[in-house]
Amino acid sequence: MFFKLGPNRQFPPGHLDLIPSWFVVYGNLDEINKSREKIIWQDRKIAFVSSENFSVSPKQRFIIMGDIWLSNRWQLLEKLCLDNHTEISDQQIVAQLWEKYNHQSLTMLLGMFNIVIWDRNQQELYLIRDAIGKKNLYYTLDRGTYYIAPKLTTLAPYHYHQLDLIALRDYLCCAFVPGTKTLWQNVQEIAQGTFLKIPSHEITHYWELKENIIEPYQPLEWYGEKLRCLLEQVVKEYLPENQPVGVFLSGGLDSSSITALTRKFHNSPVHTYSIHFGTETPNELEFSSLVAQHCQTEHHILEITFKQMWELLPQTMLYLDNPIGDPLTVPNLLLGKLARENVQIILNGEGGDPCFGGPKNQPMLINSLYSRINHQDSLKAYLISFQKCALDLPQLLKTEVWQTLVNQPCVFVDDLNAKINYLNRLMILNIKFKGADHILTKVNNLTQGAGLQGLSPLFDRRIVDFSMQIPPEYKLSGVEEKAVFKNAVSNILPKEIIQRPKSGMMVPVQLGFRKYWQKQARKLLLNKNGEIANYINQDIIRNWLDFQGDTWGRYGVKLWLLVSLEIWLQVNKSQR
Repeated sequence: MFFKLGPNRQFPPGHLDLIPSWFVVYGNLDEINKSREKIIWQDRKIAFVSSENFSVSPKQRFIIMGDIWLSNRWQLLEKLCLDNHTEISDQQIVAQLWEKYNHQSLTMLLGMFNIVIWDRNQQELYLIRDAIGKKNLYYTLDRGTYYIAPKLTTLAPYHYHQLDLIALRDYLCCAFVPGTKTLWQNVQEIAQGTFLKIPSHEITHYWELKENIIEPYQPLEWYGEKLRCLLEQVVKEYLPENQPVGVFLSGGLDSSSITALTRKFHNSPVHTYSIHFGTETPNELEFSSLVAQHCQTEHHILEITFKQMWELLPQTMLYLDNPIGDPLTVPNLLLGKLARENVQIILNGEGGDPCFGGPKNQPMLINSLYSRINHQDSLKAYLISFQKCALDLPQLLKTEVWQTLVNQPCVFVDDLNAKINYLNRLMILNIKFKGADHILTKVNNLTQGAGLQGLSPLFDRRIVDFSMQIPPEYKLSGVEEKAVFKNAVSNILPKEIIQRPKSGMMVPVQLGFRKYWQKQARKLLLNKNGEIANYINQDIIRNWLDFQGDTWGRYGVKLWLLVSLEIWLQVNKSQR
């Protein structure tokens, strides 16, 4: 079933800045040769298009392009018997490693990267994404030609724009598109920890996230000590030399820990950044300010207005690849723009919950205990745990759309039913999908949009691997979440931070739609020519906008998810 996007744009985007990116064309090059694109290297059936440099391996066999940041570059230089020459780029390091070890070199790379490699001898193309999914890489196959780029907007002129209905369903359930799908039918994403070989279309997993409990009888403190050593090693590698660095600081355990470790090991100024939404809403400034004072950072607090939240959403959606319906997207961009005034590299605490047993796992654990009583299958329970639109789909989607989707498989099923500890199943799902397709995509794209390089130490591959070695009872210990993580950082943070319950950064979208955005949201979501009008039942949206029956106060989150989707479609339509 195909639906065309509506003809009218109801949310004028004004002037939106695009982030330029490189791209690669493989196959029929007639179209690209006729264009005005800057081709920097070309063979008979492949062209590298970019304003950036590419690298050639020493024996001239491999052509390499990509966005590459290696935290272990010095160890790799040593392995290649090269001096620590700063003029040797990370891309050139990969070129030399690939020529010497081929795809076996991928397990040596620590950091974040998307890489395209052309083998001139074998006439084969490799599309590679880092193990955790910190960088994105997309490709499309139209009219016999592959177009490959790190940004979805770069590919906009080179593919048809039919929505993938399964991806639409998954977005409505999760507020992001999980797995290798994108919202466009014929555009795919390379999965984390894999490479795709073209033209054979063979997919190889060079790294996989697996449960690996080696020392099950060691005490919690033993794991805490090992985790602390690893955290210190990783944070040291992530810090820039002789320049200030920033940290996004919410006041929660994860960002506070990264702040404390950064301050401990960095000799240049450390800036921290926190947000709030004005006097009408509660905030966490008490805790973030406590940590900033404890760590003696240069602390910056940004107030974000409801007007900014609405007006900056088109630009924010353009910076993202797939749509993300997380209300923190605009605040992340605004805080990044503030940070760019002081620093070029910003660290964050993302990854603590997925890796070490945050409280959001508790509803699923309770469901597993009572599943024989409530007869609710694990997939349905998992989708409901996102607290988005999973239960609304039969009414929210138009009948003909829902009928095409009702029996379609879900990307979460295999991992959810894996034969491992149930908590570790949930954590693997959260790292593999929410981590790569939501959190890291958001962090990478929006910090890049602000002119920053964003780094997520808790999503480092070594820490992720270690998290799968920790017995589950040390992650969620009774009602205490992240027990081993708290043990690892207990002596570098105030007890108020260690002991405070997880609250999460609450963006007041409920208040926003009730008081500030009501008129704009009605015009946007109830327009019969809107981009989502062919898919969504507008009667239920009308009820949500009137807040009829909103017992649990969730309509604001659902409306933000739909507004983000509509605007994402509009701004992407303007890029064709």
